[in-house]
Amino acid sequence: MKTPLSSSSSSSSSYIIRKARLSPYLFTLLAFIVFVAILYGEDFICILGQLDSISSDTRPISTTSEFYKNREKLPFAIGRTGTEEEGCDVFSGRWVRDVSNRPLYEESECPYIQPQLTFNATLMLETLRGKRMMFVGDSLNRGQYVSMVCLLHRLIPEHEKSMETFDSLTVFTAKEYNATIEFYWAPFLLESNADNAVIHRISDRIVRKGSINKHGKYWKGVDIIVFNTYLWWMTGLKMKILKGSFDDEEKEIVELSTEDAYRMAMKSMLRWVKLNMDRKKTRVFFTSMSPSHGKSIDWGGEPEQNCYNETTLIEDSNYWGSDCRRSIMEVIGEVFRGSKVPITFLNITQLSNYRKDAHTSIYKKQWNPLTPEQEANPVSYADCVHWCMPGLQDTWNELLFTKLFYP
Repeated sequence: MKTPLSSSSSSSSSYIIRKARLSPYLFTLLAFIVFVAILYGEDFICILGQLDSISSDTRPISTTSEFYKNREKLPFAIGRTGTEEEGCDVFSGRWVRDVSNRPLYEESECPYIQPQLTFNATLMLETLRGKRMMFVGDSLNRGQYVSMVCLLHRLIPEHEKSMETFDSLTVFTAKEYNATIEFYWAPFLLESNADNAVIHRISDRIVRKGSINKHGKYWKGVDIIVFNTYLWWMTGLKMKILKGSFDDEEKEIVELSTEDAYRMAMKSMLRWVKLNMDRKKTRVFFTSMSPSHGKSIDWGGEPEQNCYNETTLIEDSNYWGSDCRRSIMEVIGEVFRGSKVPITFLNITQLSNYRKDAHTSIYKKQWNPLTPEQEANPVSYADCVHWCMPGLQDTWNELLFTKLFYP
């Protein structure tokens, strides 16, 4: 603790200050500092607020805040949304009915919807002119991809668009715009024994460590990329990880906790982005886990029921389904916060948790004939993982649109 100044020292200090002459150069510098503080004071406060939130917030965040700290403009951005600290979080809120503006398209209008599955489409297409946009991940990301195509395709004349599939890659081409919107099947992002885009129902799933380039070579050159991966990791508490190659006669396989295995994949993804995406010209998004509604007891329903026949939303704002592992969200937050790679986190989990009414349920094509037992019990074959279209995933794309143009 400093000792109080004596009266003599206080007097001496006052005397020196009174006698000191202020240099004109110093006066000019001080005036300039005051001017800058007044002009940019609000920005400084905002930056300091973001720094504080990054150090204290334990939730997954968008690392695009790094750009705002450096006053860099993100590619494709034409403005910005408010931050959560400013009272604006576009991923948080409640659902309201909008019968005047929804749906954004009719199912019969979009031929790209597969049998199991306020948006400025003009701005989006013009932005994609001469560019590639790609969704990479599992069938839920494929659903978001199809939703994006459905939102845009009706602005394109029939003879100016096409949809083609090449093994794991599906490409929608808007010829007039010289643009493509693509989907690449890679449910783990890394190489796995479930990489066949058609035949991949494998219960004993194995992921190869350090293998992201196996798929990543097909992602190079894209301008906007949207990753997802979650559902396929949920095989239990452990995941089998292959060291070496799937071609090795004797395979070295180890087991990791699901969280550690998922962390490995996230770090591999960020390394690939750092090495292959130009942060000044491209944008990278990661979509959080898509919830399922397979246990009605989660929302206070009857035992042994699921999303079948559900027609209302979950009203509890704190609802979190048992199928959504918080530990995985924590891994995402940990890895993203520890990286300087610019990636925008699309946190669709909580808002989707409320929509037990939005799944395809029994209203989809069944690839195998139903048994008499199944027909007698629709709950047994209701799909409570995938989403109807038009529907929830259009909202995901509206949020993607918002964060693309207004980070």
